[in-house]
Amino acid sequence: MNEGIKNILERRSIRKYKDCMVEAKLIDEVVTAGTYAPSGMNRQSAIILVITNKEIRNKLSALNAKIAGIDSDPFYGAPVVLVVLADKTIPTYLYDGSLVMGNMMLAAHALGLGSCWIHRAKEEFETDEGKALLKSLGINGNYEGIGHCILGYPIDNEKMEAKPRKENYIYRISE
Repeated sequence: MNEGIKNILERRSIRKYKDCMVEAKLIDEVVTAGTYAPSGMNRQSAIILVITNKEIRNKLSALNAKIAGIDSDPFYGAPVVLVVLADKTIPTYLYDGSLVMGNMMLAAHALGLGSCWIHRAKEEFETDEGKALLKSLGINGNYEGIGHCILGYPIDNEKMEAKPRKENYIYRISE
């Protein structure tokens, strides 16, 4: 089987991480893969925040948990949070940012890292606290949070099996 296709078929969302930082080189490879995602008319509406600072990561986790109404860490202990935001003035921003997320999760898997898409980025960066965080980081613009791609080394390397694909997933229209 083609290695690229195999990577797509074997990637899973990981929710248990070792308590150690991911090597900078690997983070850079994941983020670079994100920058090569397709975008509408190549406008590249998305930006990626690479958060390895524990204090900022924990602030973001607390804000996300508050929005979700939970007391636990919504980032499952992952030491790296890649936040994807996209410029709302570009009509394809939501799709562009989603493709960035997909590329990064596939790249993480190819490199032996665990990843998971964590939602509520939109709600986070609509709050005064989220807006203040962006401002403090020098991020200006009309951005909407698309998602968080959490990264880390998985705790257990057991191969998770894919759930069966639903019936009628594919409809073929041919002559």
